[in-house]
Amino acid sequence: MSSLIKNMKLENKVAIITGGASGIGEETARRFAEHGARAVVIADIQEEKGLLVAKSIGLHRCAFVKCDVTDEKQVESLIQSTVSRYGQIDVVFSNAGICSISKQDILDFDFADYETLFAINVRGMIACVKHAGRAMEKSGGKGSIICTASVMANSGAAMKIDYTMSKHAVLGLVRCASKGLGQYGIRVNCVSPAATATPLTSKAMNMSHEEVEKHFESFSTLKIGAPLQVKNVADAVLFLASEDSEFVTGHNLVVDGGYNPF
Repeated sequence: MSSLIKNMKLENKVAIITGGASGIGEETARRFAEHGARAVVIADIQEEKGLLVAKSIGLHRCAFVKCDVTDEKQVESLIQSTVSRYGQIDVVFSNAGICSISKQDILDFDFADYETLFAINVRGMIACVKHAGRAMEKSGGKGSIICTASVMANSGAAMKIDYTMSKHAVLGLVRCASKGLGQYGIRVNCVSPAATATPLTSKAMNMSHEEVEKHFESFSTLKIGAPLQVKNVADAVLFLASEDSEFVTGHNLVVDGGYNPF
């Protein structure tokens, strides 16, 4: 596949993708490899899936590291081991996240479920940006950090509000970190997709892949004969990771096809 792509956007780059064992993370790992990345490190708690993805891409340029992003020490070790093994880090895609565990409307808000979700969706993101930024600054600056936010980062919701709150926090993190790391030539952006048919979404909605696609396709005002796919999100992440966006930072790249649920 890579031999067919003339414009290698990540040639000789080293990238880390958290939540890379499935869904958007998996598709992005494949896209990075296709575009010439020298090494793609998949980090996830799904060990069996992560190893299968790494093997399918090729262990000569893709590795799996088991990492729970709620544990800052594990995130720090992930970053440091990547630098030790490959000598650099150019791109970090902080993508690990979960959906709401319960109903989570304001009147029946469950704080235990909220804390579990925020530990992954917010604390995990902060840890990734912090340690990626440190490693990039230490190596002389420059690099691209991308976080997965959501179309919900730009609106409110009556249900699953802990998820919506977490994505607002990710957007705030990106805006702040881009200012703090810009002096080192490090770019920090986020991608905000509308709902896609990933294993995580299908499980949360108790629907098949096809049912999720059909459910959300009507919410898109952009009609191209197909619903939003993980490949569309991966292409946006590739843009933010590459030199095509070398003067873009603090930006929220929305990939939603004109999302309109009303």
